[in-house]
Amino acid sequence: MKILAFEDSVDIEALLISGGVQILDIHFEQKWNSVNYLEIIRQFNPDILLLDHFMPPTKGLELLVDLLKSDVKRPQTIIAMSSSTMANNAMLSAGADIGITKFDLPMLSIWDNYSS
Repeated sequence: MKILAFEDSVDIEALLISGGVQILDIHFEQKWNSVNYLEIIRQFNPDILLLDHFMPPTKGLELLVDLLKSDVKRPQTIIAMSSSTMANNAMLSAGADIGITKFDLPMLSIWDNYSS
């Protein structure tokens, strides 16, 4: 499984590990800003895309809208993971599959096969 996270302040890999997610069989990459986001998504071709809303220079919602309008292959699962419920709801309305507050991310059932 390939996971790509766009998050500027929290180490998502560390968050998942501390929440009991075993990431040994996961190819994980985090981008700390959203520069060249469409090209990054195209090249990495993630199965799961994690999007924070408040991330420079392009917010997660705008990134999501641009991605879904582009010719870039849509990841199987797009997760809105802002600390703001309103931001997550906006991304859900725009096409994200799951919305969850960032620090609850390890609790998602998608990690069940990767739990300790």
